[in-house]
Order: sequence, then structure tokens, then C-alpha cells
Amino acid sequence: MARFAPRELPAEMGRVVLDTLRAPYDDREVWASLTPEEARQLAGLLLSEAKAVESRGRACEPHVAVVPLSGDAFEVTVRGHALRIDQPLDEGGQDTGPTPVEMFVASLATCVAHYAGRFLDRHGLDRGALRVTADHTMAADRPARVATLTVDVHVPELPPARAGALEAVASHCTVENTLQHPPTLTLRIHGSGSDPRPVHGSAASGGQSRP
Repeated sequence: MARFAPRELPAEMGRVVLDTLRAPYDDREVWASLTPEEARQLAGLLLSEAKAVESRGRACEPHVAVVPLSGDAFEVTVRGHALRIDQPLDEGGQDTGPTPVEMFVASLATCVAHYAGRFLDRHGLDRGALRVTADHTMAADRPARVATLTVDVHVPELPPARAGALEAVASHCTVENTLQHPPTLTLRIHGSGSDPRPVHGSAASGGQSRP
């Protein structure tokens, strides 16, 4: 249980104050002082966590669901795990989370890390020092898209004789295989009282790209 703005604090201090209402026998009360932006971020996090708790155990829920939070921020729920997506400050967002493109790059990096980690386990090598970094560049022309992806796998104690095998395994992770063989994409619009309307479909050989 909590209350805002304890009575003994000045209202003009320009901050949002959360009082935890500790029991009378406690030595002193505990409260948090937040800037307005910190308060907004906390509110978004609480909404995100509440949504994640509500979604657990709902077998009929979509595998991935996205709902708006505030501004350019969205909550992505994947099997009950909540993630926050936003845009940088210079793009009009609040920078409270990575962008969708950054998540796309991260999915490749983490997929490579997963395969590399399994490889190290199979060969009795320590995965503790494994580090995978990734970067990307955007295309200069239209449509808006990622032009290049670079993934670096760092394994300080990897024997030289194992490097080629690790490269072969990591370069065929599921996400990279998907990039090499793009799936058929169908975008459907669901309106009020109407059946889903397919408006966009593409495959490896064609289709219109959207930003």
C-alpha cells in the first residue's frame, strides 16, 4: 500500500513522491522521490508488469502481442515475458527501450550466442567468457531497411583448431537461416466487426517492403 505526496513535504518541490506507508512501529517511513519523467517510466513499467502477470497462463493468447503504452513506446508480450520498445529522443521518442530494428539485430546476435554457447558446451569449453556483439547500418535509399549486419563472436580461449567449426555452427543459427531464406509475410488488418483483411504479402522473390 502506498500514497503520493506525504503531507510533510512541500507541494512545490517539482517531484512525484511515493510514500510506502510503513507500519507505525518502524523507525522511519520510506519514500521515493521521482522526476516527472522517472514517474512516467515507472508507470509504464508497472503497466507492463501488470500485463505480463495477467497474460500468464492464458494459453489462447497470441504468441507475440504488442500494445501501446505512451508516445512511441509499446509493450511486447512474448509468452508472458514483457518487453518495452521505444524510439530515441532525436526521433521523437523517450528512449525508454530499444527500437524495433535494434530488437531485430539483437535477435540475430542472441541466436548466434545461443548456438555458440551450445557448441562450447559440447566441446567442453567454458562459455563464461563468450561475448557476441552486433551492429548494423541502414540503407540510404528507399524502402527503409537494414542494409548490413555485422556479428562478432568473441571466445578468448577458443583453440584455433575449433574456430572453423564454431563459425560453421554460429553462421547457421535459426535467425540467420531465416534471413538467408526469407519467409512469406502476410500482414492482415482486423477492423471492427469484419473478418481479417490481408493487405500485404511478400516472399523471398518479391512483394512490397514496408518500413
